[in-house]
Amino acid sequence: MLADFAAWSWTSGKGIDGLELIRKPLVQPGRGEVLVANRALALNPVDWKIIEWGHPAWNTGRVPGVDGMGVVVASGVGVSIKPGTRVAYHQSLERDGSFAEFCLLDAATVLTVPAALDDTVAASLPCPGLTAWQALDKVPMIGPSDVLVVGAGGAVGLLLVQMAVQRGYRVWATAATKHHENLKTLGVVGVFDYRDGNWQKTLQAHLGERRLKAVFDTVSAAHAASLAPLLGYNGHLVCIQDRQETAPLPAFSTAISLHEVALNSFHAHASLSDRQSLRQAGERLLEDVLAGSLNVPKRQNFDFYNLPQALHALKQGGDGGKWVARLEGSNQVE
Repeated sequence: MLADFAAWSWTSGKGIDGLELIRKPLVQPGRGEVLVANRALALNPVDWKIIEWGHPAWNTGRVPGVDGMGVVVASGVGVSIKPGTRVAYHQSLERDGSFAEFCLLDAATVLTVPAALDDTVAASLPCPGLTAWQALDKVPMIGPSDVLVVGAGGAVGLLLVQMAVQRGYRVWATAATKHHENLKTLGVVGVFDYRDGNWQKTLQAHLGERRLKAVFDTVSAAHAASLAPLLGYNGHLVCIQDRQETAPLPAFSTAISLHEVALNSFHAHASLSDRQSLRQAGERLLEDVLAGSLNVPKRQNFDFYNLPQALHALKQGGDGGKWVARLEGSNQVE
């Protein structure tokens, strides 16, 4: 096996431009771990944010990146996953990540990838797909109800609206105008341009006497709080960015529930049962993509060796697509 491998290294205080391509020694997996030779990686907004903001567990030399896909090349003690298994993963922010030719992972968190699913598709799903699944799982399903997904043009929002439609919700959404037609073909009953100052009144007019059961906000805590009045009695305000530090409505009014979604937290706080549920959910999502019952965001390819430039492009914003890179041929195991 190779003695070392290429990886992007983070330097404290230097942001994206401080990323440096280095060689790291290849370490064999310990108990409960697998070593994966990456075939593809995908970028997420959390990547550039943590690279720029820093993280309490990070020191200079940390390898960033949460989403990847590859082939297991070695398994530690107590691991039933065999070498040669194709897996996708969401890596903990407290461990070296996916921006490398190899990644060492907790075996309990990896997702087995269907044989016919494209590498880059599998790599692009864990973070947005599992985030959307967790967000939707916060809300108990009690008959047909109306829900709103804010920011449905992004990767998380696009997956979330589809899952909500499949569960039987009447789904409303906000997104840039260019996404409206596609969202309607996916079953969204109404889409509003978030730049239209009257979109909330238009939504309320469509709802009539009905109120929203849940609001899923992908923007910010402050933005989510501004939408709380749209919720009906015992409604659910789900924050996918930030969290509500104070109640957005007076006590003993509509009695809404507040939820935060923090996918990375499962690495440190989830029980074995929680990890099994999350892994099963992730593998179902991969199967749904392969079956064509779940549409994933379009992908924008970039060269692994131009990763900082791709992060800059992601930070500057775009159309909700996923930036992905293939590593085939760069990480051959000898």
